[in-house]
Amino acid sequence: MVPEGRHVEDVYLNPATGVLSAPALRAQILIDCSTVDIAAAQRVQAAVRARAAQLSLYDAPVSGGSLGAAAGTLTVMLGCRLDEPHLPLLRDVLSVVAATVVPCGGPTMGLTAKLCNNYCSGLIALATAEALDIGIKAGMDPTLLARVFATSTAQSTINDIWNPVPGVCPDAPASRDYAGGFKVQLMHKDFRLAVELAQRVGARPPLADSGLRVYCAASEDDRCRDRDSRVVFRYIGGDEDWMEKLGVKTDRGRIPANAPAVARVDDFRRTSH
Repeated sequence: MVPEGRHVEDVYLNPATGVLSAPALRAQILIDCSTVDIAAAQRVQAAVRARAAQLSLYDAPVSGGSLGAAAGTLTVMLGCRLDEPHLPLLRDVLSVVAATVVPCGGPTMGLTAKLCNNYCSGLIALATAEALDIGIKAGMDPTLLARVFATSTAQSTINDIWNPVPGVCPDAPASRDYAGGFKVQLMHKDFRLAVELAQRVGARPPLADSGLRVYCAASEDDRCRDRDSRVVFRYIGGDEDWMEKLGVKTDRGRIPANAPAVARVDDFRRTSH
């Protein structure tokens, strides 16, 4: 798994060190989990087919982030048809790191699914950050607002597990100064690739320009760069010191946003200064 299309091309096509320069290639199955531009993937796919008729390359980008990787619960978006003879073997191999393997169609359809997913995920993260910041500035505890979202139509994995507000989900990167997770530069890259794909296929998503502008700027902001992509909460001016401003103290951490709606009130303690 490498960051960009040029890296994938080097891994496979470099005449000295590339995979396709190996003399013993015949009927091997190659799996690439990188998230890169479709054009680069197609060039590598073509080179693989030209190298050996029985050689197979499958695009298999993943979703689930660092938490999913550690837990072995990643989702693999596999560029493979349901009737592909290799599918059972691919499932077995990928199940080592993934809980879910979704065949998305033929070559590069896994990448298409991943770019569409991250376009949607990026917008959800930004919208969640904006909505929670509105609530905080209106005087509402974001932990309570996140619990409303978790049991209402604003529910999402971003809200429930990767919440962008520090202190809402104790295990989320936001609660560790946005350390770890999925770097904002990578979200910018994936979002840009999704927008480029939209242009290529004639789609005109109205939110594309706004989302791309935010992730581009956040990835270049020293306060945000190299931090988890949910750091967009910081970029838009979110109140990270909301506990102090709202007079909230805790000695056990915040309730995770995906806690049951009927969670006992003594699961957390709120006291005023």
